[in-house]
Amino acid sequence: MSECLYEVLEPGIGLITFNRPDRLNAWTGRMGNEYFAAIDAANADPKVRVIVVTGAGKGYCAGADMGTLQAIPTGDTAKNDDGPSIVEGRMQDEITRLPKPVIAAVNGAAAGLGMVQALMCDMRFCADTAKFTVAFSKRGLIGEYGISWVLPRLVGQATALDLMMSSRVVMAQEALEMGMVNKVVPADQLMKVVLEYATDLAMNVSPSSMAVMKRQVYSDYGKDVATASKDALVLMQKSFTRSDFKEGVQSFLQKRQAEFPPVHPEA
Repeated sequence: MSECLYEVLEPGIGLITFNRPDRLNAWTGRMGNEYFAAIDAANADPKVRVIVVTGAGKGYCAGADMGTLQAIPTGDTAKNDDGPSIVEGRMQDEITRLPKPVIAAVNGAAAGLGMVQALMCDMRFCADTAKFTVAFSKRGLIGEYGISWVLPRLVGQATALDLMMSSRVVMAQEALEMGMVNKVVPADQLMKVVLEYATDLAMNVSPSSMAVMKRQVYSDYGKDVATASKDALVLMQKSFTRSDFKEGVQSFLQKRQAEFPPVHPEA
C-alpha cells in the first residue's frame, strides 16, 4: 500500500495525501520518497495549477516515525528497502521554490517534521480539531528541517522561540491568532473549503502571476523596501509582455472565463 497517495482533481488540483492513518501519518523514508515523487509529478503536469497536501484519517503528519528515531542512536540510520531515512534526501523547503501554490489542509496533529512540512506550504487551512507542536526540544533535538527560518517569519521571533523551546501544543484557534494558519474551519468541512479555494485559484488566476508573486514574497523578505520596489518594476514590465496580461484584460472586458496558459515547471 502506498504511504502517500496522489491524484489530479478537476479543474487542475494535485491532491497529495499522507497515507499511514494507523500511525497518524508518521514520516518514513518511503513516505518521503513517495511524497517528493508526487510533488515532482504535480509540478511537471501542465494540468495541475494548485497543489493541496493533507493526511488520511485523524492525523496530518505526526512527525518522524518513532521506529526510525529509535534506530538513529545505534548508528543505524534506519535505511530500508523502501527508501532512505528521514535524515537523508530532499528537504521540505523545496516547496517554497515551486512555481505553483501549495496549500496544506491540516486535518489533525502536525508535529515535528510534519509541522515543518505544513509551515513550508504557502498557505495553511486547518480543522478546528487540529493541533501543532514543534516536538524537537522534548526529543533532545534542535530546530530541524528549516523550522528556524520559516516559523519566525510566520509568528515572530519571540513566539517562535517559545514554541521551539517549550514544544508546547498549539491548538487551531491559537495557531490562527498567532498567524501560523490562514483559516480554521469545522473538521467535516475542511476539504470542501480547501478544494473550493484551490478551484478558484485554478480557474480564475494566472499561473504565471502566482509563480512570480510567490517568488517575490520569498525573495523580497531579505531585501530593503527600495530594492524590492525597483525589482517589482522590472517584473511588472515583463508581465505586460506575457499573454496572460492580454487574456486577463480581454476576459474581463468580454465578461467570460479567463483561459490562462499553464506555468513552466521551472518558472
